[in-house]
Amino acid sequence: MSQWKQIQQLEIRLLEHVDYLYDDNFPMDIRQGLSSWIESQDWDIAANDESMAAALFTDLLSQLDKVRSQEQNFLQRHNMKIIQQQLQVKYTTNPAVMARVISTCLREERRILSSACMQEQGPLEKSLQNSVAFERQKNMDNRVGIIRASVQLMDQAVKYIEDMQDDFDFRYKTLQSRESTDTRQNSDLMKQEVTRLQEMLNRLDFKRKEILSKMDVVIKEIEDLMTSQLNPELQDWKRRQQIAAIGGPLLTGLDQLQSWFTLIAQSLFQIKRQLDKLVELVVKVTYESDPIPLQKPQMEERIKYLIYHLIKSSFVVEKQPCMPTHPQKPLIIKTGVQFTTKVRLLVKLPEVDYQLKVKTIFDKDLPSGRVSRQFFILTNNTKVMDIEDYSNGCLSVEFRHLQLKEKKYINGTKGNEGLLSVTEELHSLSFEACFTVQGLTIDLETCSLPLVVISNVSQLPGGWASVMWYNLLTDEPRNLAFFGNPPRATWSQLSEVLSWQFSTFAGQGLNKEQLNMLGEKLLGQHASCSDYQVSWSKLSKENIPGKPFSFWMWLDSILELIKKHLLPVWNENYIMGFVSKEMERTLLKDREPGTFLLRFSESHLGGITFTWVEHNDNGDVKFNSVEPYTKNRLSALPFADIIRDYKVISDGVVPETPLKFLYPDIPKNDAFGRLYNSQPSKVYPYIPSSLIPISELRSHAITTPSSCQSPEPPMTPGEFDMLNEQLCFDIDTMSSPYSE
Repeated sequence: MSQWKQIQQLEIRLLEHVDYLYDDNFPMDIRQGLSSWIESQDWDIAANDESMAAALFTDLLSQLDKVRSQEQNFLQRHNMKIIQQQLQVKYTTNPAVMARVISTCLREERRILSSACMQEQGPLEKSLQNSVAFERQKNMDNRVGIIRASVQLMDQAVKYIEDMQDDFDFRYKTLQSRESTDTRQNSDLMKQEVTRLQEMLNRLDFKRKEILSKMDVVIKEIEDLMTSQLNPELQDWKRRQQIAAIGGPLLTGLDQLQSWFTLIAQSLFQIKRQLDKLVELVVKVTYESDPIPLQKPQMEERIKYLIYHLIKSSFVVEKQPCMPTHPQKPLIIKTGVQFTTKVRLLVKLPEVDYQLKVKTIFDKDLPSGRVSRQFFILTNNTKVMDIEDYSNGCLSVEFRHLQLKEKKYINGTKGNEGLLSVTEELHSLSFEACFTVQGLTIDLETCSLPLVVISNVSQLPGGWASVMWYNLLTDEPRNLAFFGNPPRATWSQLSEVLSWQFSTFAGQGLNKEQLNMLGEKLLGQHASCSDYQVSWSKLSKENIPGKPFSFWMWLDSILELIKKHLLPVWNENYIMGFVSKEMERTLLKDREPGTFLLRFSESHLGGITFTWVEHNDNGDVKFNSVEPYTKNRLSALPFADIIRDYKVISDGVVPETPLKFLYPDIPKNDAFGRLYNSQPSKVYPYIPSSLIPISELRSHAITTPSSCQSPEPPMTPGEFDMLNEQLCFDIDTMSSPYSE
């Protein structure tokens, strides 16, 4: 079943989350109309490959043309045309942005599907999707709206004061001109005019005090809003960015934050202009105890202070550093490999100088001795921020071609060799800019989340474990000494993140039973305690008892195997996966002969095996497990085809297919039939051949539950025929050129 069809079968609560994904950037009409085509493309790679993204964008427009031409409904056809035109405007000059949007939507769909399989959400996901956050944002919208309305009303009040003062100024100057031609007969009129002017001045004084009081109230409201809500909302977004980086829920809300930042900044600048206008009025008319000169300096300082901190905090890393070759594993950088990152200014003002240069600095102000390796940015590290035409017009800059290089050391020594491994050393990438607007100069600075720098791709699994552990357990943006004394995680926290890895990399997360099995492998008797504390060493540094690898290395190798070789079978829920040998025998012993289940090897890194049950005539139960298939074998033959063609030779008996039913009782072909690769090989004029997986059960091994030996690669039909012809001879004396 396609991913989109699975989505449509979700309950309403989850469909609301799906609805939130789609907007003008990627309308749901396209997702619906091109669902099969969209799911068959690799958007993750296209998001970081301009040429591939451009080709997919062109193909998408072509696909839309086909769908539109076949649409019978006139209104729907019209809507499709409008959507197509909007996409062309948005993405023609930057198709990689479209690829990133679609990639994100598909990933979040998989996460939602995965959460539907879970009986309940994990603690992290619950905390990020509660109704309190929604109510908090509604309250924020209301408060910002009230501030904007108040500032607009103050504009009218300042204009009213200006008109009143002009009237006073005119009357006052008129009175002065009359004084030079004063006569007794109009002296009474002049006294009346002086009285009227005094009344006007009193009224003007009242209005000046009133507008300054209103300004003070609005400034206090903005100050309280920034402290109590805006800054916490920004910190909440940054925390959600951390969680999204390690596979958690889709990161949203930056556009909403930009709207709040921009509206508040506009309000502050507008109040500043109003205050400047009042100062201009003082030049024309002032008097003893005039409130404007008395209150203006302090009020102006408060406004500048708020503007300074608002704009300084609006400089954020929108896209954390990431190598295009590993788009789903950000914050890991390999030396000599290009990586990308993006910063954004959340304040959008027409007065901004758009020649805003941003400079990147690696490991700025890093204390000496903190790390054993030092790096510098090899490529151009300065770019100018620009307005994004395809978005809401925000000011941003994306660095797409950054590279790191390790510094050379005198005498070939690196100096400080610490106790931390390479993948535990944390680094940071800083961004600096100088912002000038309306006479204010503000030095901007922000930094990435901590990075892991590797020099070999074999360090990638360990690096990703460090990234996960850090962002799971702390919201500190730059605690580079974190792994000097790493905190522990509860099993409920860790299990949720492990499930995210499968939904991100394998398309489907882990259900409760699978997580329980993993917990038993990692924690043993403590697996049933969700609050049990798991140490960093237990996850990634200590070897599994009796094995030469850690729990994380074992799990990561399974993720890679699923992603590259087992994805169709995994997404059909046919792989039980994490089950011990003891448990699999308990599950199979009462099943029909030929019932088998699929599980990941506990003794091999990145291996999958199947075990089937047989019954002797005397009622004894036998279990047979094939030697685990690793990436080398699965590269030669799809796993579904191995299940279909797998055969066993035992004591001279003609080869038979032992696999009949997928546990618990699904006929093999019903389960795997549509996953078989039925494409014949085109080798004209030769006779087509195919690989057949085959195992040999020797007579002395039948009574034991040892694993079957499966040749690598499987036998070809020609080799199988030759073997079959010799079955009348002693099979124990035979050997295959491919046997291990």
